[in-house]
Parts: sequence; C-alpha cells; structure tokens
Amino acid sequence: MSNTPPYTPITRLLHADRLATTEHGAVHKPLHVAAAFAYPSARDLVSVFQGDKSGFIYARQGNPTGAALEAKLSLLEDARATACFSTGMAAIAALLVALLRAGDHLVSSQYLFGNTNSLFQTLQGMGVEVSFVDATDTRAVEAALRPTTRMVFVETIANPRTQVADLAGIGALCAQRNLLYVVDSTLTTPVLLRARDVQASLIVHSLTKGIGGHGNAMGGAICDTGLFDWTSFENIAPVYRKGDPAGWGMLQIRKKGLRDFGATLRAEDAHRIAIGAETLALRVERACDNALRLAQWLEAQPQVARVHYPGLPSHAQHARAAALFDGGFGALMSFELRPCAPCFDFLDALRLIPLSSHLSDTRTLAIPVAHTIFWEMGSEKRQAMGIADDLIRLSVGIEDIADLQSDLEQALGQFPV
Repeated sequence: MSNTPPYTPITRLLHADRLATTEHGAVHKPLHVAAAFAYPSARDLVSVFQGDKSGFIYARQGNPTGAALEAKLSLLEDARATACFSTGMAAIAALLVALLRAGDHLVSSQYLFGNTNSLFQTLQGMGVEVSFVDATDTRAVEAALRPTTRMVFVETIANPRTQVADLAGIGALCAQRNLLYVVDSTLTTPVLLRARDVQASLIVHSLTKGIGGHGNAMGGAICDTGLFDWTSFENIAPVYRKGDPAGWGMLQIRKKGLRDFGATLRAEDAHRIAIGAETLALRVERACDNALRLAQWLEAQPQVARVHYPGLPSHAQHARAAALFDGGFGALMSFELRPCAPCFDFLDALRLIPLSSHLSDTRTLAIPVAHTIFWEMGSEKRQAMGIADDLIRLSVGIEDIADLQSDLEQALGQFPV
C-alpha cells in the first residue's frame, strides 16, 4: 500500500506472511502438504500450465509454503524472483544444467566448496569447459575468459580458508562483458552482503546454513537480481522466451532445473527455514561477534600457528572484507596448530564443541578439513586451495563466548609448548 512506512527488510520479513493475507489471520504461512492442485475449469488449468496465470500445478514444481519463503528471500536480497530447492547443491546443479550447454565455458573460483568442485568436474565430463582461477584477483578471471564463456561463479567467503573474492571487481567485469555472474552468498547471507550491490546476476544460498540456521531443515535457493539481460543469453530455449524478458532465466531454471530434476523443497522444510530466517539478523550478529573474538584469542595462543579469518588484520583480504561486508566478517574460520598439538588429539580434547561437517548452526562446530570434506579432492588440489593437512575449520555459533573460549583453552592446554 502507498501509505505503508518504509520498513527495513528484516522487519518486513517478520510480518510478510500476515501482510500477504494468510489463511485465518495466521502470522505464519501455514503448511500446504498437498501434492496436487485443482482448478474450477479446464481453461484455468491450462492457463496455469502455460504460465499465463499464476498458480500451482503439482507439488514437485512448488507449493504455497515454499512460495511464501521465496517471497521472503527476494525481499531480503532485493531480488526480482527466487526459486527454492531441496538443498543448496540441488540449486547449483539446477542452475548449471538449466543454463549451460556442451561447448560452453565456465570460469570459477579455485577456492570452492568441495561438493561444488566435484559437481563442476562432473560438468566437465558432460562437455562444459571449466577454468578454476584465483578469484581474489579480477585480473585472473579476466585472463581466463573466452568467446565461449557464459558464466562466472564465485563464493563470497571461501570454505574453509576464508579467501574473499574480489566481488565488486568481478561484478564490474561481468557487467562490461555481459556475462552471467553467479555469487554463492551462503557464508555471508543477506545480512552481511546484498550480492546485488556487487552486480551479481544470480545469488545462490544453501538455506540449510545461515538462513535456516538451526540445523533442522535442508534447502537451497537461487535469487535473480534482475540485473542480467536475458535477451542476450542464447541458451534460453524458444519455449521460454515468452512474456517479460526479465523472467526468462528464472522460468527456464524452474522448468529445466526444478521441474525436470524434481529437486523440490518440501513444505515442512520451507516452513522451518522461514521461521529460522526470522532470527537471521540476531544470529548473524552474535555469531560474527563470537567469531571475531575467538579468532583474535586463537591468534595469540602459542599452540596455534596461524588463524584464517577475514576479520583479522593479518588476513590477506581484510581490507576488502571490511569494505564489502556490513556488520561482521562471518562465522567461519580455520586455523592450523603447531606440531606440539596434533590435530586429531586436539579435536578429541574438546568437550563442548561438537565434531561435525555442518556450517552456520546455532552451535559451534569443528572438523579436520583435509581428512573429511576435502579428502576426495586429493592433496594436489587441496594444496592449490591453501588447505593444510592439519587445518581445522570452526563454524562459530551463538553460545556464550566465555564457554567457547574455555573449551578451546582447556583443549589447547593439554599440549604445552
């Protein structure tokens, strides 16, 4: 309404369901678990099938609970449209399969989540060429471009070594060359970075992580910022070149990536993620504060060789992170121990912090990276990513900082220098 005050996105998120007129005045969008949706006439059904009228067809392609979550994510990212998926990896896979063809070229950051890296290797086997480059330097991205380049893919903060890509520089390059710029903002969330501000075309989130935030639901999302000219993208099929051209890309992603692969976000998970998102700003603020304080403390400990965290002045991209991120440097860090403190023995000495592969939970989690989530990659690629054999990843939660520090202190104390 024209007389609605200009509330901030977080406030609007909290009241989005109610203001959208939910059933029975509920303040949350209710669960819609139906698999099928019926219409009063054949013409209405056909109009929805052909995209001339909004509505739901079959739950594999979406449901009202998921649609409500998509609206909230678009609000948070200032995006034109959002599509949700069963996991973050499903979202990335859908995006690649829907938009790329054999013979196309993709430029990707070499500092990449292990499963995404594995997926890109599968993509190479299907005829899409992939170049892995140092995304902290826009010149490396530019040097890798070819006439067949269709897409550039980066993460905001790399997992696990926390390299920060030159997001703004790469965005300007992609805008100049009219390339699809995909930014995985899972580790920053819209609280720390609106990827639209660095000219991202598409934004990827693993909703399982920070946005859901409680480790109780899987999900992924792709947000279309509306900045990319889809009329110039030759891979859009003729059948999807209908209506407003600004919607062509998302239409093809929904049809070829979501519908055809069936990577549907369950209504139950959409509901949990939507509820979790309501506390996103509070959780991010607390986790970022905890992470910075722990990173500063760890850097001063004699058993610790080095700490990797963008909030530390010792980090190679500290100045960039300070300029890009609003209100914090993320909840992810990693560190390496001196030989006096063996990696496995230190982790086994922790009493409070669980050993787990998850990220951005309410709980702080630790894991030996090279031996678990990056083991399949091999030592040569780990070395290129800066992953030492004894690297420990810490995903910092919202516990009391004194309790976290005490646990780390007692574990380190078992290995005197």
